[in-house]
Amino acid sequence: MKSDRLLSILLLLQHRDLVPAGELADRLEVSVRTVYRDVEALSAAGVPVYAERGRYGGIRLLPGFRTDMTGLTRDEARALFVLVGQSAHSALGLDQAMGSALRKMMAALPAPHRPVAELTSRRLLIDPDGWLPGPRQDASGMDELYDAVLADRRLRIAYRHSGSTSVHTYTVDPYGLVSKAGTWYLVADHAGQAQLFRTDRLGGVEVTTEPVRRRDGMQLARVWEELRRRVENREAGIVVRARVRRRRLDMLQRLTRANFRGVVGEADDEWLTVELDYPVPAAVCQLLQFGTDVEVLDPPEAVEALSHMIAALAALYPAGG
Repeated sequence: MKSDRLLSILLLLQHRDLVPAGELADRLEVSVRTVYRDVEALSAAGVPVYAERGRYGGIRLLPGFRTDMTGLTRDEARALFVLVGQSAHSALGLDQAMGSALRKMMAALPAPHRPVAELTSRRLLIDPDGWLPGPRQDASGMDELYDAVLADRRLRIAYRHSGSTSVHTYTVDPYGLVSKAGTWYLVADHAGQAQLFRTDRLGGVEVTTEPVRRRDGMQLARVWEELRRRVENREAGIVVRARVRRRRLDMLQRLTRANFRGVVGEADDEWLTVELDYPVPAAVCQLLQFGTDVEVLDPPEAVEALSHMIAALAALYPAGG
């Protein structure tokens, strides 16, 4: 609705000195032309808002203008108080600030919405960590990295890629930080291309004197969505077909959720046939943790990779000690 959009523009402008029209258009999912029409509508309604044209232009409010939050609906007030697990805020040193901000927001809410917002905060919790995420990532230094990203300067980072012992140096243009199931990533452009850098592989971060050079119209959420799809939709190297005991299917799905494709048939009353995808045949050795409850059927190169691993394990742990 246009009224909701006008309120959103007003609230966004109150927290920024100047907001590019393109950024407003992306966040509201409308055209830049619609943003300018909305600005004209706000101005006609007496809101002191104006547009600055040019390369470094955007939309501004006159200094000192403020409105209250009485435009919030009941559901919007509830959405603000759905609690997210504290791990992300703690890593950035913002856990106490989060509690303080929620108290201030509660005081600013229209009185009729306060009870449902307060109840929501006690009844709903979103935990972004995976159930079995593996070793906990060391989040020390995240607050310094957060400050570096906020500086809006290019960063010079030392980074070790997965499976490598050497460290490479890159100059990157940061969009922000993302916590995915307890793992933190720096999202940045390198040579004009979006990249993910796991923060626990960063050997050092230096804030340069050069201003950040982000691609026009690109914001953190949009770049993260692009990178997330790239990871999740990557082509599988091989498709593995295996048998699994029915009683172990739930555990198999949980522990191989990044690789599990689905159940494709029933072998008998005890066994199901499933498919999984892996980047290389050797990665199928992940299934050894299920012992005799999972049998890999094909392709032959996956069965061969398992055979080699089992032989190597037998040599390392010979029967009888």
